[in-house]
Amino acid sequence: MAQEIREHDIELGEPPDLVMAAVARAAEAWGADFEREGDSGRLYLPFVSGLRRGLVSGPLSVEAIPEGSRVVFRAEETAHYLQTSSVAFLLIAAAGGLLTILWPFYPHLLPVAPFGAILAIGGWFLVVSRLRTSGPDEFLAAVVAEAGGAPPAR
Repeated sequence: MAQEIREHDIELGEPPDLVMAAVARAAEAWGADFEREGDSGRLYLPFVSGLRRGLVSGPLSVEAIPEGSRVVFRAEETAHYLQTSSVAFLLIAAAGGLLTILWPFYPHLLPVAPFGAILAIGGWFLVVSRLRTSGPDEFLAAVVAEAGGAPPAR
């Protein structure tokens, strides 16, 4: 099965050398590795996507355009894993939710139904409400912030 190469890009109203410096600063602040080679390089970017964490890597280039610069990151390789502790807690919360739903059909479960409700709500507050996403698009937004947030002049 062929892996899809996803391209992320953003345009800035700054010259390529300033944008490349902003990429290097953003990579350092992000905790990413950036191997610079002129106006391009290879980016190894950690990401978080819900219950998954991992590393995405690929070439990053800064191209001169009439309005300023265009940063292009091509995500070629991705390695990710599940946060097993969060998944385990969600499974326990699901069991609590099931217990809460089943007690009307099995009245002998009524004494433990409040405990099931607490487990189900706990899954929401401890795991689901804290899920976040940070990846290539958020990294490029950090590059814009490092470059001064100047949009391209049109």
